[in-house]
Amino acid sequence: MKKEKTFASYITLYVKGLVMGAVDLVPGVSGGTIAFITGIYEELLNSLRSFTPKNVKLFFSGKFKAFWKAVNGSFLLVLALGIGTSVISLVRVVLYVLEHHPVATWSFFFGLILISTFSILSTVRKFTMPLLVCFCTGAVTAYLITVMTAVQTPNDLWFIFLCGTLAVCALMLPGTSGSFILLLMGKYQYILDALKDFKIDILAVFAAGCVTGLLSFSHFLSWLLRRFHDVTIALLSGFLFGSLNKVWPWKVQINTVTGDVWPWNLVKFNDHSLSLTEKNLLPGAFEKATGVDAHFYTGAAFAALAVALYLGIEMIAKKKKKTSGREKKTNQENTNHQEKNKTLKKNKT
Repeated sequence: MKKEKTFASYITLYVKGLVMGAVDLVPGVSGGTIAFITGIYEELLNSLRSFTPKNVKLFFSGKFKAFWKAVNGSFLLVLALGIGTSVISLVRVVLYVLEHHPVATWSFFFGLILISTFSILSTVRKFTMPLLVCFCTGAVTAYLITVMTAVQTPNDLWFIFLCGTLAVCALMLPGTSGSFILLLMGKYQYILDALKDFKIDILAVFAAGCVTGLLSFSHFLSWLLRRFHDVTIALLSGFLFGSLNKVWPWKVQINTVTGDVWPWNLVKFNDHSLSLTEKNLLPGAFEKATGVDAHFYTGAAFAALAVALYLGIEMIAKKKKKTSGREKKTNQENTNHQEKNKTLKKNKT
């Protein structure tokens, strides 16, 4: 039987949703990564795939309580509220820190993704050669996605729907970013502007695309995790590792027409009138190429902070799981003891 969640666990889930929503706004970081790191990835997939014709029929038959339980409605609602709150309220904050403190921001995500990659890989029971091949395949695929160039695309509603479908599929894959897919499709700034200006028609079509992609792709991923768990974990960990190229803190933008070089800048990144390419550099080479302080110690500190936070959260989660396991064992022993006593009393009578 599935353990009922407490109020405190729902608050924790809401916070996880806040973090997922915030990182989804950053080109190169995936909300799926946060779900993977925080241990709710499989529950999220299983909840989404529970929207089957049989369960949906419960809703239209008026059996709302049965429907809510079947689709894990409370989990999805709290998580969605967290993501929605974050996207609406933190969009300007996230874009501000990304524009004005890029090294610290990218360093934090770099440290978070790096430590989570190895932590998640440690859950694989036995790391064999086929799993190594899957890990490398995921890493190479994610790397190739990060070096693709954005294109000019139409603003027609059918294309916005397609963008929503593909972006949410990428969002569900740890290491690949829905925001980055929107950038590649030339619609990142367009959707952000629609959010800020609350353009209902564009947002509604985009949301419809997201729901379509979410429900269809979740079934496929959930099936993979059930049938080929270790292989899928190795592949998803590879996606994480390959995405590190996109969040490297010391990157420059190069104007391919004029040859000018400057530190990575969000405003110029979103200016498709410029012919730009990106290049990752070591801190020393970054300073030499741009004449700007690399803020190496700041970057290192934020990367270390991300690692420390992740390990701390993981340690607390393991301790809580261990305590819960002991309590469960004690309760089971008490139940068995009570049943044994009942049996003895019954035999005496």
